[in-house]
Amino acid sequence: MKQTISVLVENQAGVLNRITGLFSRRAFNIESLAVGVTDDPTISRITIIVDSGNSVVEQVEKQLNKLIEVIKVRTLEDTSYIGRELMILKVNANNKTRKDIMTICEIMGAKVDDISPTSLTMELSDTPERLDTFQSMMRPFSILEVARTGMIAVQKGGGKI
Repeated sequence: MKQTISVLVENQAGVLNRITGLFSRRAFNIESLAVGVTDDPTISRITIIVDSGNSVVEQVEKQLNKLIEVIKVRTLEDTSYIGRELMILKVNANNKTRKDIMTICEIMGAKVDDISPTSLTMELSDTPERLDTFQSMMRPFSILEVARTGMIAVQKGGGKI
């Protein structure tokens, strides 16, 4: 079961190392990790996706709250947040396949970032499931490169972490 944990931390060197070390010492695998500065440059938001049960996540949440640099920790329920991931994908393309690729991009909402005589580079920001679908639809065109970010997430509604 995948869990999404959102952590607000002081924007200082070494904080990410202490947080990932906490997961490592307990042999928890981090499936996705994204870090970025918030509207306050002294605070960063870390979004962590782990594959584990609720009791494990509760334990991690308690351990995270003990770290001095951690301001707030919240486990986000599947239906209570908006989460997105970014993928940049490059495929082989020629005059015969370019139109088919562009049609799939239009349907999926992907943006073409670069065109060359032999390739197309596209970007798509969406849920991990939709990115997986897009990637599988591009496989017949021979994928040259794929880069995906970790998922970022914010709580739905008026509340905040």
